[in-house]
Amino acid sequence: MNTKTYSFKNIIILIFSALLITNSCGNREETVSCFPNSPINVILNLSLPAYQNLQNVGGYIYVNQQSSGTRGLIVVRATNSFKVYDRNAPHICPGNNTTLEVKDNIKIFCPSDGAEWILITGEPVKISKVPPKTYPANYDSSTGILTIYN
Repeated sequence: MNTKTYSFKNIIILIFSALLITNSCGNREETVSCFPNSPINVILNLSLPAYQNLQNVGGYIYVNQQSSGTRGLIVVRATNSFKVYDRNAPHICPGNNTTLEVKDNIKIFCPSDGAEWILITGEPVKISKVPPKTYPANYDSSTGILTIYN
């Protein structure tokens, strides 16, 4: 009976150890565990000429101002809203060539490994299984102000 109890305890310990190792390394729900967290607090007046690209669906801009993350943001006009993506690659740890960019006006591209996502939806297309990290945005159509935050 002691041998059976000892074996059962070992099996339980092995199962929990395997679960801990599996969950401690690798991906969190939306990004890799080494993804940098920084405050996002951006206010854009879309009636200004600098934001003209956001007037049409599929139009995008890069935002590289203070409080826009460690590498900036990509803001995209979707059908009835705006999508805001962090420019850090969500699937690999930050490196020299992991800043996301828009390619061919239809996809987001990671120059480090060639991962791709659909620009308007963020859906992974190639290599990555996770979409780019997104941030909430509130658009006030009466004032033309887009507020991005986390």
